Amino acid sequence: MARGRDIKVVSHDGNLINIQETVGYYDPLQYPLLFPFGTYGWDLNTKNHTGQNISCREYYSYMVQIRPNDHSTILQAGRLLQQYVVDNYVKIEAGRLRWIRNHQNNIRAEVYQGLQDALHEGQTHTGNVGQRTILPSSFIGSRRDLTQRYEDGMAIVAHDDRPDLLTRIFRAKFEQLKEDVIDKGVLGKVKSYMYVIEFQKHGLPHVHMLLILQDNDKLRDPEDYDSIVRAKIPKSEEEPQLHESVLKQMIHGPCGTLNPRSPCMKQNQCKKKYPKEFLEETRQGNDSYPQYKKRFNAPVSINRNVTVDNRWVVPYNPWLLLKYDCHINVEVCSSIKSIKYLYKYVYKGPDRVAMEVHRGSIVDEVQQYIDARWICAPEALWKIFRFTLYRMNPSVERLQIHLPNRHQVCFYKHQNISDVLNDDNTSKTMLTEFFSLNFRDPHSRSYLYREITQHYCWHNRQKEWYPRRSRKKVIGRIYTVSPSEGEKFFLRILLSHIRGPTSWEYLLSPNQTYCPTFKKAAEKWGFLESDNSIHECLVEA
Repeated sequence: MARGRDIKVVSHDGNLINIQETVGYYDPLQYPLLFPFGTYGWDLNTKNHTGQNISCREYYSYMVQIRPNDHSTILQAGRLLQQYVVDNYVKIEAGRLRWIRNHQNNIRAEVYQGLQDALHEGQTHTGNVGQRTILPSSFIGSRRDLTQRYEDGMAIVAHDDRPDLLTRIFRAKFEQLKEDVIDKGVLGKVKSYMYVIEFQKHGLPHVHMLLILQDNDKLRDPEDYDSIVRAKIPKSEEEPQLHESVLKQMIHGPCGTLNPRSPCMKQNQCKKKYPKEFLEETRQGNDSYPQYKKRFNAPVSINRNVTVDNRWVVPYNPWLLLKYDCHINVEVCSSIKSIKYLYKYVYKGPDRVAMEVHRGSIVDEVQQYIDARWICAPEALWKIFRFTLYRMNPSVERLQIHLPNRHQVCFYKHQNISDVLNDDNTSKTMLTEFFSLNFRDPHSRSYLYREITQHYCWHNRQKEWYPRRSRKKVIGRIYTVSPSEGEKFFLRILLSHIRGPTSWEYLLSPNQTYCPTFKKAAEKWGFLESDNSIHECLVEA
């Protein structure tokens, strides 16, 4: 996909002609029912009324807008609309991936010390430094992007013929839901939150959201859980509307003997462990999630052949269910185990077809992203409209960590290595300028490296820390380092415990006694009493 598609057209003389999907006549050739008069589509030279180039995404976003008194052939095309939007989102994404592949020189980076080593070995041109095809973290949905979002989190329709309407309605409902639970605090006052939009293979969008409540509103015992979450079928004579909504939206499956072919079935058992047990009272479960009150009740019919009872009810909040009349599963996360699982699940990445590709030792992150990629119509439209996929509050500032002269530096292939090394900005990083800040500003010396973002903000162009003027809360996170990385891991331990270091030498000199390694320094500082670095890593994780 990143290298272009193999598209052939039969000409009038019977010969086959190769064309690109980026030419304007691709759309009328591929979709003659949508463009019966041969309307020219988007190409690389498409401009607006002011003469500015229009991007592929902007063009197709314009094409699928809803306009008053405009009976759009595209929006009334049913399944053909789904093909049209998926096809053209693939075109958009393929164009971005092609740019990344063809501009590796713009995003190439090599460890600073690696450049010095190459220079000492007589390699004077940056083009000789080892290469790989990089899919950067700025590409939303890439493995680097999802991994970083997971780490940040640890620091704090198939039968629908109008996927554009489905996407807009889902977003409208979700924006209102955010206002209710985050701004108005209908579940309690929210201290921080995160969410991610996902798209199921049969086309329906859904969202995973994690709310962290302020201390006074935290749910601490089963009585608190019951005030927010229910898992029962209300009596129809007492709450008729809620009764109907629960039966319509919050019944799992049914699966098991009632439906052995349900998607949740694995090895003849429900993966979600339905039906649950009857319980007289809510209690804390063994798996870190509460077991909600599900008292015995008479079965209720949901159709001609199936009856269900409280054991099949998915936990819900009555107020949210009545207002939005859609499936909203509300759970209480009552331990570190469940919270960590949710953080990772929120940023687990897009669904893919199960397959395995062998490519020897070639590392091509662009192709890895493309392989087995699955795109449905609502996902394509969500991204064409540029709706938000992820959000986190408070924000997280990722802090660089590197050994002396071992930070990453970007360069162009045509540059001379000595010019790159002699550039003063090349030697400046968040970490080195953190040392400089502590050297000149006594006020900053009372903070750890990860705490500096709460009081200072980093200006990437100026490569300098400045006092933070706004009250915006920002959490600092030092990039994760594996114990297998040796000295870099011990440097991270030092930065996580020592306040206001002014230089590398400061970290290496506990009690003014110079140590040759960061590991030795960590021991002398008292952070590694028994060489328990692996234990420290697991405790932090």
